[in-house]
Amino acid sequence: MTKNVFLTLIFLLLLVLQSSAQTGQPYIHDPSTLAECEGKYYTFGTGAGGLITDDGWSWHSGAERPGGGAAPDVMKIGDRYLIIYGATGGGLFGGHNGRILTMWNKTLDPKSPDFKYSQPVEVASSDGMEDCDAIDPSMLLDPTTGRLWVTYGTYFGSVRLIELDPATGERVKGNVEKDIAIDCEASALIWRDGWYYLLGTHGTCCDGVNSTYNIVVGRSRNVEGPYVDNIGRDMLHGGGRMVIAAGQRVCGPGHFGRTVVDDGVELMSCHFEADFDRSGRSVLGIRPLLWRNGWPQAGEPIQGGTYEIASERRGYSLELAVDFVRIAQEREPFWQMDVNKPLERIANQQLEDVAANWPEGNIGIRCADYMARPHQHWTITPVEEAGGYLSNPYFKITIAGTARALAATESLELTAVPQFTGSDEQLWRIEQLTDGTYRMMPKRIPGQSGLNTRYVVYSAADSTPTLAAYDFGSDNSKWNLTRR
Repeated sequence: MTKNVFLTLIFLLLLVLQSSAQTGQPYIHDPSTLAECEGKYYTFGTGAGGLITDDGWSWHSGAERPGGGAAPDVMKIGDRYLIIYGATGGGLFGGHNGRILTMWNKTLDPKSPDFKYSQPVEVASSDGMEDCDAIDPSMLLDPTTGRLWVTYGTYFGSVRLIELDPATGERVKGNVEKDIAIDCEASALIWRDGWYYLLGTHGTCCDGVNSTYNIVVGRSRNVEGPYVDNIGRDMLHGGGRMVIAAGQRVCGPGHFGRTVVDDGVELMSCHFEADFDRSGRSVLGIRPLLWRNGWPQAGEPIQGGTYEIASERRGYSLELAVDFVRIAQEREPFWQMDVNKPLERIANQQLEDVAANWPEGNIGIRCADYMARPHQHWTITPVEEAGGYLSNPYFKITIAGTARALAATESLELTAVPQFTGSDEQLWRIEQLTDGTYRMMPKRIPGQSGLNTRYVVYSAADSTPTLAAYDFGSDNSKWNLTRR
């Protein structure tokens, strides 16, 4: 076997075993928060360009942003997009002189006739001598007041807060910047459930696989702070609770962005300073965003493997509706146990012990007590060629050791077909929710047009799974995945 063939096989094996990185060419540094425009998603990075995706999973270059500079952010306000970026600073070329600029565009699509950026306007600066860098800006449009806030700054001094006019993108007249954190950079502000959260990137950047970047957070009831972490340390004194660090062959997460997909479905974006499987390049990362006791925490990407799928409603497991087959056992009444008798290992029931008695055609789906039986074990496998959605490719879900695949029906029910064919009703969108559970949605419902964004696997009763409208407020919509 040649070296190239061997490396190709290893790469393909990694694709089967896990789904941890955006596909295509997701190469970027300092990405902006993801922005949706006319059915596509965009993110901009340091330099003049950025990335575009048609399906949320496969990214490619093509986004355009004039002005160059570093670490932009983008936000849709009304029917326009406001872009903010740092022109210099951050120690680039040996200096800390920086300027932060804003500009508008009606669209992010470079092919649109409406694509035209306004002239940039300066909203903040640093002179290279003061204790701050005018770089790494990020925006928050406060949903409670409509006010537009910007944080910026690096390790060279403090992270600062300023206010802009959301109608013009210019600095509010008379606004004075305020220091709100130290010992971090690439900051971001978000609001949730009455709290303002300040996320900062801590550690070292720009050193490839040796970069120690990680993202930390503090929170406050007031947008101007103080921002304190989970043990009460002020971020002005170096506080910060961990949100995401290195893992799964990527390191150096930085430049947090939050995307709300649906009620209870949130994502965080960042870059990873180095992807060990992509020559150590800086890549876009998208992870589930969980909320634990009021604190944001990055979830893990879904990996291929064999799972028990259990309903949050009752804890019963998704299974084929086939006869329960007992495991042979020499019974020993508990009141007559001979403790001196040698112990024997009872083997797990095997697929070949039971599958021959299963029906040959479609088999119904139900929920029941988990008993570690073959008809309760599901293999989840990414189907890379089927495209995807924000954070993951589509998956097939099969009974472990077989080609029998979970599928949606035209009547909004579930069935297990004898063979996986790759048809859309056999492809599944699996997303981790903010509480750590999962929702599972077929890509399409037979007989319905367009992608399915409404119907999920739903526990209509303790033992009756079906397809129904997603409701984050109901445990019927939620499932737990446990590796088996």
